[in-house]
Amino acid sequence: MDRVEINIYAIVGNGFCVSAEDGQKVNEQIKKVLDRNIGVEISFKNTEMLTSAFLNTAIGNLYGEYEENMLKNSLSVTNISNDDKLLVKRVVDTAKAYFKDPDRFEKSIKKIMEED
Repeated sequence: MDRVEINIYAIVGNGFCVSAEDGQKVNEQIKKVLDRNIGVEISFKNTEMLTSAFLNTAIGNLYGEYEENMLKNSLSVTNISNDDKLLVKRVVDTAKAYFKDPDRFEKSIKKIMEED
């Protein structure tokens, strides 16, 4: 499968990948490539900070729009630290669980919040 590299730094404009707004910009670029049936290599080269808010929007939301298997075969990440790779994995696992059963997920969160 052909792959297109998407450079996070080039889209965000700096090494701080923290906001959902910047994540949305990345998400839109990824979708443009995926919609052409081309794989995406997401490069985190020169990123200094990465948050789950950014990743939820950039990558996690894809699991609500595309088949899990297709994403597994079409997405890859490069130039990323092991810690950040774990964060990406956590975001993806949470997104998969959420989009499988959003109602159950929402109820669980609501229950947890009421306990505080």
